[in-house]
Amino acid sequence: MIRVVLPAHLRTLAHVDGEVQLEVKGVATQRSILDALEARYPMLCGTIRDHVTQQRRPFIRFFACEQDWSNESPDTPLPELVATGVEPFLVVGAVAGG
Repeated sequence: MIRVVLPAHLRTLAHVDGEVQLEVKGVATQRSILDALEARYPMLCGTIRDHVTQQRRPFIRFFACEQDWSNESPDTPLPELVATGVEPFLVVGAVAGG
């Protein structure tokens, strides 16, 4: 079971409290986690990734095991601690400005 932490506004949109737990088939990657997340919560489609290109939206960041995975390939396997549910996969709304 993979644990996913969403920012508050996406939890509200998906009508969930706290972490989301997902079953992911195969290797745990950003793509497989986001595919499972969007399949379970279709209202999140297009909020984290672009509908057409599947690229990460601006101001959205991904973290796993205290490391920024936002610029990694979506198909890069995530750390074993995330794949086994020990550590969560974090979707974070980034802040911009001065």
